[in-house]
Amino acid sequence: MTMLLDVSAVTVRFGGVTAVNGVSFSLNKGELLGFIGPNGAGKTTMMRAITGVVTPTEGEIRLLGKNLTTLPVHQRVRLGLGFSQQLVKPFRNMTVLENVALAAGARHTASPFSALFRIKRDREKEQAAQLLAQVGIADAADADPSNLPLGYLKRLEVARALALKPSLLLLDEPLAGLNHAEAHKLADMIVALNRAGQSIILIEHNLGEVMRICSRLIVQDNGNKIGEGDPETVMNTAVVRAAYLGEGNDHVAA
Repeated sequence: MTMLLDVSAVTVRFGGVTAVNGVSFSLNKGELLGFIGPNGAGKTTMMRAITGVVTPTEGEIRLLGKNLTTLPVHQRVRLGLGFSQQLVKPFRNMTVLENVALAAGARHTASPFSALFRIKRDREKEQAAQLLAQVGIADAADADPSNLPLGYLKRLEVARALALKPSLLLLDEPLAGLNHAEAHKLADMIVALNRAGQSIILIEHNLGEVMRICSRLIVQDNGNKIGEGDPETVMNTAVVRAAYLGEGNDHVAA
């Protein structure tokens, strides 16, 4: 199998606080990897290191063999990294379709905001319509995002990330805030994306859905990787069970 992402001995420190401590893992093309851990485990910090929001103090991050470690966010996106945020912030003065079309157009411009000034966007709008259908919200194409429920906004965020045609899609707690039925349906959509060929890292607190849809897990606690492997085996190890029972979890990393 082809290695897509290689995270090697990444450490992130903020002053005297170590948020991520020498963590290594990899992702092969076509995988759906669950990245989990209790509150304060450093999961979000690791995601920010991969996306370029923070720079690792030590270690290296490679995507398809290319070193991303010191690159800014926009360059990582152009190299094939896509991500959806936990807090969804679409452009409120645009329709749902226009939000996704803007992201699709950004691939052809020097910066995402340059896409605003493209005069002809028929191709991007066609791509956006296809993506909205793929994530299950085609019925909201002409809607104002401010009028949509959270479940729709979560899917919109995924569609915007997919519009950039990423080799790797990072999903940061997409199920957060959803009820059981909504979370189950969104998890099924993530599986469908993966089966269509999209490589995905799912950072998530909803253990039930992560266990159901992911074939491999990475578990982080207090900035350290404490487990890796198939979900059932990993969740039955003593160190992971202890972490989720709350023993010694007075952590500072987000």
